[in-house]
Amino acid sequence: MKRAKRLYILFGVLVAVCIATVCVLQYDQKQEEIQTSGESILAVDADAVSALDWETETASLAFHKDGSWLYDEDEAFPVSEEKISDLLAEFEDFRAAFVIENVTDFAQYGLDEPVCTIDITTSDTSYEIQLGDYSSMDSQRYVSIGDGNVYLAVSDPLDAFDLELSDMIAHDEVPSFDEVSSIRFDGPEAYDVVWQEYTEDNTYTLCSDDVYYKQDGDDLLPLDTSSVESYLSSISNTDFSNYVTYNVTDEELASYGLDDPEVTVTVEYTELDSEDETPSTFTLSVSRDPEELAAQTEEEDASSAAASSSSSGESEEEEITAYARINDSQIVYQISGSSYEALMACTYDDLRHTEVLTADFADVTGFDISLEGQVYTITSKGSGDDKTFLFGDEELDISGLEAALTAVSADEFTDESPSQKEELGMTVTLDSETHPKVQIEFYRYDGEHCLAVVDGTPFALVPRSDVVDLIEAVNTIVL
Repeated sequence: MKRAKRLYILFGVLVAVCIATVCVLQYDQKQEEIQTSGESILAVDADAVSALDWETETASLAFHKDGSWLYDEDEAFPVSEEKISDLLAEFEDFRAAFVIENVTDFAQYGLDEPVCTIDITTSDTSYEIQLGDYSSMDSQRYVSIGDGNVYLAVSDPLDAFDLELSDMIAHDEVPSFDEVSSIRFDGPEAYDVVWQEYTEDNTYTLCSDDVYYKQDGDDLLPLDTSSVESYLSSISNTDFSNYVTYNVTDEELASYGLDDPEVTVTVEYTELDSEDETPSTFTLSVSRDPEELAAQTEEEDASSAAASSSSSGESEEEEITAYARINDSQIVYQISGSSYEALMACTYDDLRHTEVLTADFADVTGFDISLEGQVYTITSKGSGDDKTFLFGDEELDISGLEAALTAVSADEFTDESPSQKEELGMTVTLDSETHPKVQIEFYRYDGEHCLAVVDGTPFALVPRSDVVDLIEAVNTIVL
């Protein structure tokens, strides 16, 4: 009896072990299917889609195709064809990592109240894709496509469809301005900028880097290439994404100050990576909010006494509301205060050279320096890297003088004639047939500045400390 009882017990244990083994084998097989599954559960031909709409917890958007894509609620809205294509691309080959068949309780997957429902319509088929909970264990989202199954999606469509209407707009494009042939400024100053390749017989500039010039009648006034290119970059780098209207009326243009913009920039350019590389035109109009602009004008017209008293303390940073329009687009953008200020900095003084000596120092061959009633002459022998400067027969280390002279630049441009004593004068000799010499003079002005005169024409107020450094560099050589 005891033996029989023991056999029954052993038999029960064996059965339990067998059942457990079968369960483990089935579980392992199921786990293997989950890991290796990757079948395509949906393949939608994007070119055949005629309508697309979706609803999330924050937005409900619908679009239809009539030649181009249109927004159902307002066909004037400029829909981004590229964005629609990106959304439809999610379902051109939609794959599942795991399938749960014959589901009876969709609620446990969050599909009784989907976080997003996507409807796609073609000429002969309609699809409804519902997105449920996100499985943190599998790092994938539960999806239903209406066939009674639940899938764990390989990629999460919500990453693409969690959008607002503003994300669907076809923004105006800003080119890279690869080759600029001309620029027209209308605003604080109205003038044209032309591009001209530098040649050695150029009579307009001392600087071999200069290619942009302000048209001044028959003359060309050189602009600082880096300043012009920085300005063009400020256009390209402006954030044109915060639109305030996508279908502006004439009345609305006035409310944004764009019926009569503060600045309009027109750039003639060629994009080198385009197929035909034909010249194109880009226009940007910029204005500050009219009410803010009026208030600013009133402040600027305030009495000098009030301005003086207000400057004694720290002023609060000014908030700027500004708008921009590209070409004749119906979209008006709000731009940042810093972008507005950068785009307004387009006068001749903003873009011209600030250095008193614009020539490359490598072209300098000598100096005649007037200091305290004495004239000192520095010459050179050789050329290029082998050039040596001399004071009398003594060879010089010219680096200190070079650093001090090239550091002197304008704090404020002026056409005011000098009325006080000359502090320092120098005639710089250049290795140039068209510009063999440049005359630079520094006059006393006040405790902070000296007045610089270049080739007999008042140029700018420069920091007095820089002129002192230049005088000290000269004294190091001649004393």
